[in-house]
Order: sequence, then C-alpha cells, then structure tokens
Amino acid sequence: MRGYTATLATGEAIYYVDRKRWLWTMSVLYPLQPLLGVWLHAATGAQAWLLLPLFLGYVGIPVADWILGEDRNNPPEEVILQLDRDRFYRVLTFLVVPLHFVALIGSAWWAGTQSLSWWAFTGLAVVAGITSGLGINTGHELGHKKGRLERTLAKIVLAVPVYGHFWIEHNRGHHRDVSTPDDPASARMGESIYKFAFREIPGAFRRAWAIEKDRLERRQKSVWHADNQILQSMALAAALQLGLLIAFGWKMIPFLLVHNVFAWWQLTSANYVEHYGLLRQQDEHGRFERCLPHHSWNSNHILSNLVLFHLQRHSDHHAHPLRRFQSLRHFPELPTLPSGYFGVYLLAYVPRLWFRVMDPRLLALPHINGDLGKINIDPDKREKIYEQYGNMSDATS
Repeated sequence: MRGYTATLATGEAIYYVDRKRWLWTMSVLYPLQPLLGVWLHAATGAQAWLLLPLFLGYVGIPVADWILGEDRNNPPEEVILQLDRDRFYRVLTFLVVPLHFVALIGSAWWAGTQSLSWWAFTGLAVVAGITSGLGINTGHELGHKKGRLERTLAKIVLAVPVYGHFWIEHNRGHHRDVSTPDDPASARMGESIYKFAFREIPGAFRRAWAIEKDRLERRQKSVWHADNQILQSMALAAALQLGLLIAFGWKMIPFLLVHNVFAWWQLTSANYVEHYGLLRQQDEHGRFERCLPHHSWNSNHILSNLVLFHLQRHSDHHAHPLRRFQSLRHFPELPTLPSGYFGVYLLAYVPRLWFRVMDPRLLALPHINGDLGKINIDPDKREKIYEQYGNMSDATS
C-alpha cells in the first residue's frame, strides 16, 4: 500500500499510510445500490427487494456505524500536500460521475418496463431519488476544486438530481454566509426540517441565480446567455429526463417527480444537520467572524464517512474548502452528532425527537455554554425557547 514520507519540525522522519485508501471505493460503488435491488427482484420475483437500499441506508449503515464506532485519526499535517496530490483519490471522484447516470437510467428502465405494484414503483423512485441525491455530494467534492475538468464534471453530475445551481450557491453563497441568519442552508434552533426545507430549497436557488446573474452582468452578458452555468446543467438535466420519458413512456412522469423531490431532500437533510443552531458572532461593525471549526456539526463514524467521501468531517471542509476528502481532519471538542448522517437524518425526520436530543447538545457546547445569544434561533420559536431554557449561562457561570 502506498505511503508518504515527511520530516517533522523536530527532524524526525515519518511514514504515513492511509489504511482506508481502497475502502474509499465504497463512495464510488454506493450509488449503484438501486441496481442491487433490481437484480434481486429479477432473480427472485419478490418486489420487496427493490426497497433493500432503504434498509441498507437507514438501518444497516447506522447499525454498522454504532458497531464500528468512530475514526478520529488524522493524516499528519506534513503529508497533507502529498496526500492531496495523489491522483488515485481524484480518479475515484471521476469514476463515480457516470455511475450516477447508470443508476438513474437503470432504475428508470426497470420502473418503465416492468409490471410493478404501486408501492414497488414508488419505492424504486424514492430509492433512485435518494441515490441521485448522492450526486450532489459528488458535485460538492468536484465543484470545490479549481481545475476546469473537475468543475465541468460537477456541472454534469448535478444534472442527475436536477440541482445544477448547487455548486454556485454552495461555493459562493453558503460558504460566505454559513452559520448566520442570512444563510438559507443553515438550520436554526427550533426549526423543524420540514419548515427548513421550504426556506432552504427556494432560498438556495434564488441566491445561486443572483450570484450567476451578477457574474454575467459584470461580463456584459444577459442572465439568459449560454454562459449561464446554471442553465448549462439544467439543459443537460432536461435532456436526460426527456430522454427517459421518450424511452420508457408516461410512467416516467410520476417516477421522475418522486425521484427529483427525494434527490433534493437528500441535500436538505444534510444541510439541516450540518449547522443546526450554530451561529457566527458579529463584531461592533456588524461583520460576522470568519467561519471556525465549531461552526459545523461533525461525525467521525466510519462507514457513513466511507460512502460519502468524508462529508461528515465538515468543519475542516469549511476551514479548507479546496482540501480533498482524504485529507480532511478531525478536531477535538467540536460539535459532534450522535451518529453518522444516515442515523441523524432519521432523528431529524421526527422533529420532537430531534429537538429533545440536539437542543441540549447544542446548549452544552463549550463555546455556547447555555448562552442563547450565541445560537441561531428560529425567530418564530425564540420566545418559546427563551421560556424553556432561559439564559442557562447565568446558571453555569
């Protein structure tokens, strides 16, 4: 297995091996999970197999995360540059792009050509949508890089979930406004995921469109110009979905509607848990402090990180957006989720349970210490939250 050598400031020579090097291929193969259900259905005739990816994702992976635990190991800072430059990891993000298309087209083919019950058809559309939502994660990893090829691949893969505005909104909007009341992609304390979705999805698109409009106008071009990067990805998405409709018939209309909604829901779920209630403070001039590691919720759970290109080490990502997934680091005393993303998604889908688990965890963070003034609170719930918790920092000081 390949290793990396470096010399510490003390003069000591080190040799580092990424023991998860080949395990990262799980992030490449995981989007093919709908086809596993299709194959088992074809082999057995049992339609329930089409729902297997739901069980694997929302039961199997959280259980595996609980059993395997966390990995808090970091690559030494001295080898980060070598690790980032290792082409192996870059190739993995290239390879997964066509597999997102394969998974969607394969699922659509099966839904459009087989005589499925209504629940199996709907279930397959949900599975395909959730899996296409992983394409946003792939676009996230690629879209943060400076190379033209990677940014082009980001626009291409974002056509699968029909979310072509994401990498513009995320890079130039979310990273600027993260963990502030101005960010539609940062959830507020007391805000349910369902309320958040109605703020986040349209808000993110409006912000992306405004950013791209401003870029084009500075170049003396109309927002409808062919150089509009949102429209480029959306045109590919339209061609893909129109092609599926032509190939497999009217069944694709409900299939793709369900697919698109659940693909978007995957991003909403991730955004909701990544910055819930966290708030950057303002100085006397109203400027927000720069984003620090404690402005993101993290998880070091092993399996869910291996299938998500290390997305759950979110603090280091915001601190170093260009850093590649294999190099992201763990920091001590960070806001930490009780499980990997798949487990906490389920928690978030039951708001009362989410608030019961996460609100005390939020208030107990060292940099908050019960001070509600240091929390991003839903304005509609502010009075209720203050009545429930008061200013707990007074009691702990």
